[in-house]
Formats: sequence, structure tokens, C-alpha cells
Amino acid sequence: MQKILLIGGNGQLGTEIQKSLINYPNLVTVSRPQIDLYEPEKLRDLVLEIQPEIVINAAAYTAVDLAEKEPELAKLGNAIAPQYLAQACEQLGAYLIHISTDYVFDGTSNQPYPEDHPSNPLSTYGKTKLAGEIAIQAHCQRHVIIRTAWVYGSYGKANFVKTMLRLGKDREVVKVVYDQVGSPTWAADLAGVIKQILPQLTPEMTGIYHYTNSGVCSWYDFAMAIFAEARQLNFPLQIQEVIPITTPEYPTPAHRPPYSVLAPAKIRSYLDSYPPYWRESLVKMLKELRST
Repeated sequence: MQKILLIGGNGQLGTEIQKSLINYPNLVTVSRPQIDLYEPEKLRDLVLEIQPEIVINAAAYTAVDLAEKEPELAKLGNAIAPQYLAQACEQLGAYLIHISTDYVFDGTSNQPYPEDHPSNPLSTYGKTKLAGEIAIQAHCQRHVIIRTAWVYGSYGKANFVKTMLRLGKDREVVKVVYDQVGSPTWAADLAGVIKQILPQLTPEMTGIYHYTNSGVCSWYDFAMAIFAEARQLNFPLQIQEVIPITTPEYPTPAHRPPYSVLAPAKIRSYLDSYPPYWRESLVKMLKELRST
């Protein structure tokens, strides 16, 4: 069986990938402090030392707002590190599976974005993630870039679901923007997609793909669903009201696309089922979180 190197195995997505690939005997996982995205030369050398056939990069600089103050760190983690990974994979003849984002688009469309739609990121985070995509395409012939959106899960330090549960436990009123629309994506579902495509990797599969859970909602809709489902599962909540607000009413350092729904038609031919509806996956995640 092929040797697979998973980078960022202790993160939100990486932990789910580890669970998904638990029966892969040749899975090698590296995370901090063993590797550091901000030391890309060492990362490249580690890949060359391990000599995998497949590299899965689940690590990134993901602090969207902080990136506006730390553009060089964001560039290191999201653009330069992927370039070094791509160069190492090219030297080994390995495949590189890399995770990117809906934030490469500006959100001015009113239709789901196909993979070939022109990119126009609004934030430093989005710009550095796009730069990473471009670097991978330039330096590695065998790559699969998966753009996803609004990822959440049971693991990792923070995500929107965990934040809402924390706020809902401590507050009676929460304000959430209603004019940003996208598709929430459970990290476990994304990890399952990666597992499905592993045995199908061929040079012809090289390219960019979109994957999210099915359906769309606003952050406000998402928050309302989180609280409704969490109540059904007896999470400790004192939240009484969720107030919908506009983006200008909740200014952030980074500009976010108002509409970032991705069209995942291209990847579906490699999957054995249609992407689950986002709310169904939310319930599964909450049940998992409640049980632990």
C-alpha cells in the first residue's frame, strides 16, 4: 500500500483524516512541534526524507482577521510552504492533496462558483491561499486542490459551531451577520472525500475541485440551527435571542465574500454519494461533541 504523509494531523481536519484513514498501515502523520509551516525548508526536507507517494496537506494559516496584521506569516504558511511541498512532491513523483478555500472569490456572484471562475480574493488570507494554489500548480504536476468552505468539527481549538455553543452558554443575546451566505462543511465529511479519492488518484485527475456539504445558509441561519439542534441534545444554553445584523454592523479587519457558495459538480464523479445536507451533518457533529 502506498505511503501517505499527512501534514497537520492534529488539527481540526487532520484529526478527522487520521480517523478516516485508521486502517491505512502506511500513514505517517506530522504536526507541530515536529513540523512548522513557517520553516518551509525543513518541511520540504522532511518530505524528502519520508519519501511518501501521497502528501495530504491539512495545515494552513487560518486566522482570517489576524492575517491582516501578519501578512508575512500568512504568506509563509499559505503560499511559500505549499510551494516547498509541491517542489518536494515533484522531486519524488508524489501526489499532493491540498486544501484551499472559498475565500479566493470576491462573492459578487449570485450563482455557485465553478472551479474555473476567475478568482478575486478580498482578504490577505484569501490572497495567500490563492498564491498557494498557483505555486502548487506551477511546481507539482500531480496535484489535487480541494477548495472548501465554512469548515467546522469536533476537534481543533475553535470554529463557528464551538464559538456559538460557548456564547450560547454564557449569553442570552448573540448578534450574527445574515448577509454572508455559504455552505457549512463538516470536517468529517471532507475527510471522507479525501479517503474516497486516494485510490482514484491518476495524473488525469490533476486540478482544482470544490467540495462542501449540500445546501446554503447565512451565518445567522447557521447559528439558529446550531442553537436549535443543541437544545434538542440538551447542551447547556441560556441563549434567548439571536439578532441578525449586517456586515457593516460587525466590522472585521478582513473583508469576507458576501456569497461564497461553491459548485461541487466536478468532484462528484469520484464520490459514491451526494454530499450530505449541511444541517444533517451538523446534527451528527453535535451528537459526537455531546458524547465526548
